[in-house]
Amino acid sequence: MAKVLKLLIVIVVFLMALGVLFFVLENEQVVTLVFLGWVWPALPVSVLILAAATLGLLLGGCAGWLGGRKRIRKVS
Repeated sequence: MAKVLKLLIVIVVFLMALGVLFFVLENEQVVTLVFLGWVWPALPVSVLILAAATLGLLLGGCAGWLGGRKRIRKVS
């Protein structure tokens, strides 16, 4: 059973990586980002979107971890 689960995980990760690869290859348009007066160098759209998604994942994970930590502290 463990081997089947590992194989399933490998297949899912492979499919996700393939999806990200297709996303990057389809979104190669170069854009310049201007935010609050800061001008970023011209980058492909896919790089900016993946960077924003990764930042959101990290910030959301940290917020969830801190929120869960406070609940555990109240219980004990």
